[in-house]
Amino acid sequence: MATSFPLIPNFDDLPVGDGHLREVTLKSKPVYEGYYLKLIQDQVQLPNRQIAGREYLIHPGAVAIVPILPDGRVLLERQYRYPLHQAFIEIPAGKLDPGENTLTCAKRELQEETGLIAKEWHFLGKIHPIISHSTEFIDIYIAKDLEMTQTNLDEGEFLDIFGASLKEIHEWIKQGKITDVKTIISFYWLQDFYQESSK
Repeated sequence: MATSFPLIPNFDDLPVGDGHLREVTLKSKPVYEGYYLKLIQDQVQLPNRQIAGREYLIHPGAVAIVPILPDGRVLLERQYRYPLHQAFIEIPAGKLDPGENTLTCAKRELQEETGLIAKEWHFLGKIHPIISHSTEFIDIYIAKDLEMTQTNLDEGEFLDIFGASLKEIHEWIKQGKITDVKTIISFYWLQDFYQESSK
């Protein structure tokens, strides 16, 4: 026999604000600073006044681009990602330079990695891909009306570029051939973008 299920509130029924969930920093120290990532180790006071440890990465932020080719396919990259020791299929992306705004970064990264420049840009949205242990955010843009110029890859950067239809991308996501989170989210946002544009 099923037991009664407790009433789960709606979002509007929750307390106003997040003060009752906040963790207060008591101590903070940098543990390691690399090329562009910084590891921080903090001591925090929890809402119940207990003490806990937190470790997280400071990241400069990044952009990702969904380039729409003249034939309607999306331009993708295949790139080796060292932490997981395998190549991944993903959309073009890159980190922000100091003081750089995200659209400027998107234009730069698209040209450097693919040799493409775009006359038309649309902001799709912002994601925080690793909220448990990183400050990283990614602003995602659509790039349309493309022209080919010269690539300018960073030293030590190697990748393949190719086009894929929305149907192919959808199948690859379902099959687990595409697992990169920014690419998966961008695919579904792109579908919504097309639906809104057709209204």
